[in-house]
Amino acid sequence: MAKYNFLKESKVHLVHGGNRYLLVTAPNVSFSQTFAEDAYEVKTLHDQTKMFQGTSITKANPADFSFTVYLTTEKDETIVKSLLTDYDSTEGQTRINTFDLYIVSSESTFKLNECVLLNGDFNLSKGSATTLNLAGQAQKLERVGNASYSLPGSLVSASSTRTPTLSIIDVEVGETDVANIISATLSVQNEIEWTPYETLHNSLSVTSASNAMYPSGFTLGRRVVSGNIVQYVTDSTSSAGQSFNEETSVSIKTIVNGSTFLHANLTDCMFTKRVNVGDVFTQTFDYRLVGNPANLSTVITY
Repeated sequence: MAKYNFLKESKVHLVHGGNRYLLVTAPNVSFSQTFAEDAYEVKTLHDQTKMFQGTSITKANPADFSFTVYLTTEKDETIVKSLLTDYDSTEGQTRINTFDLYIVSSESTFKLNECVLLNGDFNLSKGSATTLNLAGQAQKLERVGNASYSLPGSLVSASSTRTPTLSIIDVEVGETDVANIISATLSVQNEIEWTPYETLHNSLSVTSASNAMYPSGFTLGRRVVSGNIVQYVTDSTSSAGQSFNEETSVSIKTIVNGSTFLHANLTDCMFTKRVNVGDVFTQTFDYRLVGNPANLSTVITY
């Protein structure tokens, strides 16, 4: 009888710096990789009956992956936040850190080599668990063994409990409190460009997926930190209406048990403000960091 692989039974391990972290993820883990196809005409001057194109496959596109973690009071998820925001300044270059992901199912172990996080979305909805949605790319996806495959790295001890956070949201725009908050989001985007890796010499030796050409490196372009803040319009909202500001500060805190849990302290931002019409009137601040902090880990703390 065939044995199927179920995503809900799978575990996600992150390996970085010789350490291995078992991530507790939401059931939305996704990963895949496609090959690039070069089509060519097979119709000739003497044979016009060949209507379908031929194909040549010599390289793979970067692999894609995504998953969500709950930000807990134990802060076992610090590693993914650090990989999203911190720099690696080794070898005289400024770049974001890379890592390997292992997805272990009941039958297989899959490996994503040299992963980099492209997007991280902090969701801070009032009354809901605080989550961090992550998406990234990797050089190569491969099946490295069965469910008993020996994973590398020293396993980092996890907390005995995982307590999701139902946070109180404290927001200031231009050092003025924003009351009656419904939700806030914070997004970090890392724009990367993969180094060209296709050569004529290597393409001639490709015979299968095992020796196809895979991405070999990347460079970090610009980084974008942005988000929005949604509040109810009430009789105490003195500044309701359309407006914008090209240079102001935005501070977003989540408070857990009276202490600051997550804090985005963005001192140089622009924002636009718009009114939303519904059963209840609301207004939204759309903001974006325009300053240039030395490191995002100094302005987004967890």
